[in-house]
Amino acid sequence: MKTALLALMAAISLLGCKKAPEPTVALRPAVVMTVKDGADATLFAYSGEVRSRYEVDMGFRLGGKLIERRVNLGDAVRKGQVLARLDPQDVRLSASATAAQVSAAQADLTLAKAEYERAQNLFAQKFLSGSAVDTRRTQFEAAQARLKQAQAQNNASDNQVGYTSLLAERDGVVTALPVETGQVVAAGQVVVRIADPAQREVLTWIPEGRARQFKPGQAALVRVWGSLDQTYPGVLREIAASADVSTRTYAARISVPTADERFSLGATAAVGFVEASAASSVRVPLAAVLRGAGKQAQVWIVGADNVVQARAVEVENYGDEMVVLRSGLAMGERIVTVGAYALTAGLKVNPVEQTAPVVLDVKR
Repeated sequence: MKTALLALMAAISLLGCKKAPEPTVALRPAVVMTVKDGADATLFAYSGEVRSRYEVDMGFRLGGKLIERRVNLGDAVRKGQVLARLDPQDVRLSASATAAQVSAAQADLTLAKAEYERAQNLFAQKFLSGSAVDTRRTQFEAAQARLKQAQAQNNASDNQVGYTSLLAERDGVVTALPVETGQVVAAGQVVVRIADPAQREVLTWIPEGRARQFKPGQAALVRVWGSLDQTYPGVLREIAASADVSTRTYAARISVPTADERFSLGATAAVGFVEASAASSVRVPLAAVLRGAGKQAQVWIVGADNVVQARAVEVENYGDEMVVLRSGLAMGERIVTVGAYALTAGLKVNPVEQTAPVVLDVKR
């Protein structure tokens, strides 16, 4: 009995001396990205609108009441086609008045001419003085001038009658009709907007702080939001010389030579510009670049064993969201883009690609 009790106590002591299993340590997750060249890192940062290169806002040269509108939105029009008409009654009355003035001036000229010729005959017969002849000649010349004046006013009135009809200046498509029949419009007020659908481009707006980085002729990439799977090459055709007074942005137009039916007028588009240094530089997120010892810029490299190490890099320029690096990284390397400030050298992490989909942890 005593022997069995001693054996049991020895077994219990041996069990107490057995080493407890070490707890598993969860690896710190880290969002990483694989370094690519600058050409692949182009960011579609600017939204825009598909517009025609040639757009004409058309209005009447005089004010009046709109009595007829012959086109609707989306209609195709030809050059010289009548688009709308104003009430011509008042301008026709004005034209009739100026025509009557021409007739009166013609009669005055006929009388002045006869008086001048009679004075010349009397002067030749010594019955009239030279000063009287000069007076008749002056009256005749004044009558000629009044006739020319009346004819010019009559021609202007006739033109006013023609201005009551609004004619298309070019072939195109109606994209805006801001007025309706019966409305009284002012001279020059936009009545119809015509766009040429044959030459389409993208209008976008560049922030004031970045406008100097872009020059006409710079390459761009364009996507239409209705078809994001297709990318079109474009060229920055022009950029405004001054900023918009309300938005403080610069209007920029990107021509797209290969634009197809997907580029419908008014469609939303996205524009990305290819920087001149993109081929020889690397673009990384702003959060991936930190200040190391001596204020040297550095990034955290994730090795093949998922262990992180700091590496100094040379920065070319800082942007609002991205940083362009001149040197320090090689293609294919992985860097930490989120949470880099909390890392230490030699720490092993659980890398998660930046482009990976979000997965919910159902165990929680």
